[in-house]
Amino acid sequence: MSRPWRGPLYGGVVLSLALAVAASAQEKKPEPTGGDCRTCHEEKLARWDKTYHAGVPDGCAACHKGGEAHLKGRMEGENTPGPSLKTLPAKEVNAVCLSCHETTHHSAWTGSAHSRRGLACTQCHSVHSFESRTAQLKAAKPSDLCMGCHTAIRAQMMRTSHHPVREGLMECTSCHNPHDGTRPKMIRADWSNELCYQCHTEKRGPFLWEHAPVRENCLNCHNPHGSNHDKMLVARLPWLCQRCHLNTRHPGTFYDGRVGGGSLALSTNRAVEHACKNCHQNIHGGNAPSGPYFGR
Repeated sequence: MSRPWRGPLYGGVVLSLALAVAASAQEKKPEPTGGDCRTCHEEKLARWDKTYHAGVPDGCAACHKGGEAHLKGRMEGENTPGPSLKTLPAKEVNAVCLSCHETTHHSAWTGSAHSRRGLACTQCHSVHSFESRTAQLKAAKPSDLCMGCHTAIRAQMMRTSHHPVREGLMECTSCHNPHDGTRPKMIRADWSNELCYQCHTEKRGPFLWEHAPVRENCLNCHNPHGSNHDKMLVARLPWLCQRCHLNTRHPGTFYDGRVGGGSLALSTNRAVEHACKNCHQNIHGGNAPSGPYFGR
């Protein structure tokens, strides 16, 4: 006697089981590998298990070459040194890391400023003892790591006018790529102005009246790491402008009180509470048809 309900019901059960198996396989993460290394190095592998490195083929042996001799010697009671990367030269350490990471955004590492100075990947990154939430850095934030070496830049960032790196709203890596050797200063743009315009778009233009040093380079007037002058300027007004505009329609003497044959008498119409921007407000460029001198 045929039972017409059995066929569809049976098929539905099989389909459900198949979907459950597929979902289970999809959710299953790669099993951490470490093998016999865990016998002694369980503490170091505990954090390693939660990283992407835990799923690489061959486990520890993928990075630590020569572990077999170390394991055999230890089992026989000998003090055979381990295959630690710390004992290798920077070039060999980097070769181990780049065997996997060179195909990603680290392809331009060779030739970079950090590479030319002999830095090893392990000076900034730690596979087993990292502090950051991303990138497995040895410090909690990229800026803390950078300032450990770039102390002069750290001093500039401590000045009154600065980008909000100290406040945690930016990082050094917001502007620099520490692995890229294709651009000057390892910046994240082909040109310093293009990098600045990513945030300061109102300064991009195009303008009817352009200011030549602005178009040339923002760094002509600004120090991007910090300054004790307003707007991170490299010098106070009006002396900043007078580096170029010394002999214009205005008197050519500096606005520093030294006028009239070296006299120290202040000229109130030049030095006291006056600056170039009082009249030339649109110093980055202007679109007013009657404003070739960057006025309003």
